[in-house]
Amino acid sequence: MKLNELSDKDGATHSRKRLGRGIGSGSGKTGGRGVKGQKARSGVAINGFEGGQMPLFRRLPKRGFVNIFAKNYNVVSVGRLQQAVDAGKLDAKAPVDGAALVASGVLRREKDGVRLLGDGEITVKLTITVAGASKSAIEKVEKAGGSVTTTVPAKSEAPAEA
Repeated sequence: MKLNELSDKDGATHSRKRLGRGIGSGSGKTGGRGVKGQKARSGVAINGFEGGQMPLFRRLPKRGFVNIFAKNYNVVSVGRLQQAVDAGKLDAKAPVDGAALVASGVLRREKDGVRLLGDGEITVKLTITVAGASKSAIEKVEKAGGSVTTTVPAKSEAPAEA
């Protein structure tokens, strides 16, 4: 067999349909689009239109809002940090922050900061600087001999209104 003798099996390729080439072709005039009008034109998609009936998205109530000031934190558990140290990706002696986590491949990007959670166990002494940390995560790191510094101040309780 030679390269110039290769070919598709019979029926594997279809010739393209030539539209709008006269009534005798079977797909002339409207070109397989059915009727004339808006739907026969290109680039028209009437999404959500229900024939004059009130569309579903207008029948349902509006709910909620999007907080444009909300911070999008990346989440890392103490167990994941332990895995990275065990695998040799994270240096236990160097300070651990967002940039170090990205460089070691634990995170893909820093986003608005890193938040440390207490899932898993940690046995290595680490110096960690993150945007926020849960109480259980701080306890586990300090129990292992390390320290956690948060850059975002913890929310204080709002004063009671009189």
